[in-house]
Amino acid sequence: MIIDERMAVFIDSLDRGNTPFLDALEKDALENRIPVIRKSMQSLLKFLLALKKPHTILEVGTAVGFSALLMSEYGPEDSHITTIENYEKRIPVARENFRRAGKEDRITLLEGDAAEILSELPGTYDMIFMDAAKGQYLHFLPDVLRLLAPGGLLVSDNVLQDGDVIESRFAVTRRNRTIHARMREYLYELKHHPKLETVVLPVGDGVTLSTKLL
Repeated sequence: MIIDERMAVFIDSLDRGNTPFLDALEKDALENRIPVIRKSMQSLLKFLLALKKPHTILEVGTAVGFSALLMSEYGPEDSHITTIENYEKRIPVARENFRRAGKEDRITLLEGDAAEILSELPGTYDMIFMDAAKGQYLHFLPDVLRLLAPGGLLVSDNVLQDGDVIESRFAVTRRNRTIHARMREYLYELKHHPKLETVVLPVGDGVTLSTKLL
């Protein structure tokens, strides 16, 4: 927990919820220990969608499709989402959720390794939501920057690792040291890249908002 737990619970208690379909999907995912974006992240995404009104959205990391469906529901009516997933067991679940929600025409699911898919994608996107393996964010960044339209918004979730990112590498368990080092480097790159203006927010498990300078 990055911020005080009582404060987080209070803020989340103010949330008005989502559509019945999304609420049911979130409940089912949590009961089955499938990760979905936290309440605070949901609120932030809905605010950003209302503010930026992106028409083309790229998501890296689909899981069961919850965040893609949320962005489709609360983004512009003519928006289209392209989402990438590599975990074979979750791909059919996500496709079925898109079908049940009636969003198949507004969400394109690309199956396979994100690094390979990103390197081959053409065009640009108004908004990119990064919510995949944290240790890969740094590797994805060059292609993500190529695909982000000037003035576009890059949202990177889970960047503070429950606060572990501020610890010395020797205070982190050995199996997490590579991810720890890569995330610290990713944050540095976002804050120092000449084409980006970035803010780091203690929302959920930590999020960065980066806009590509015109």
